[in-house]
Amino acid sequence: MSEELPAPAGQPPVPPPLAGRRRLGARLAAVGVAVVLLYLLVAYVLMPAFWTRYTHRHPLFDDIPGITRTGTGIAGDPLNVALVGTEIDVKKILLAAHWYPADPLTLKSCLEIAEASVLKRPYDDAPVSNLFLFGRKEDLAFEQPVGDSPRHRHHVRFWRTEKTCADGRPVWVGSAIYDERVGINKETGQVTHVTAADIDAERSKLFDDLKQSGDLSSVFFVDDFHTVRQGHNGGGDPWFTDGRLETGVIDAAKLP
Repeated sequence: MSEELPAPAGQPPVPPPLAGRRRLGARLAAVGVAVVLLYLLVAYVLMPAFWTRYTHRHPLFDDIPGITRTGTGIAGDPLNVALVGTEIDVKKILLAAHWYPADPLTLKSCLEIAEASVLKRPYDDAPVSNLFLFGRKEDLAFEQPVGDSPRHRHHVRFWRTEKTCADGRPVWVGSAIYDERVGINKETGQVTHVTAADIDAERSKLFDDLKQSGDLSSVFFVDDFHTVRQGHNGGGDPWFTDGRLETGVIDAAKLP
């Protein structure tokens, strides 16, 4: 057992070096635990709360249709995302998130995507088919390839609404969908992309990328945007959702 070192008269005994090291180790361990607890608090409580706030309803979206339409009027892909910002804001944040503008849908672009699909060549700006909302086709279309073949890819279409937020910037609603493979349209028999059923997963994928850009000032969910939470799109592919519309407000001051 260590003995205390003698001390000058009138002063408390000096603890042995071993006891001092033990106290230092205990303090460092306590600091380490505090750092870990602080990390858990920030990473799993504060940051999610910063990025996402939940709402029950939002008047901006009350009268917006939840489903797009094909050119023949058949129900198309459901809406699942929205952004607040100017057209330039929307384009800049999508580019910063590594999503690419889709080519216009023409005979030439259709032949190019067919060739790329067969030969498994990359086609970063492959076209997307037109869908309609508010009586018009999408205003913007972006995509993100997966691997070297356009057979599967992430893509999103956006429509500008007539609504604006408090600062006067327009509200855009969109449909983010994942193309799993090339297949046959169950309604027309045409060659097309087969889409993934879980549209909430693609909603999360898009917003994960947008958050990584650092150009969103806030993100929130509009609950019960969809009252019908499953169905089939214009190609006959099934879809399902939790009914929420994820919405991001673009911080124009942070954009390049």
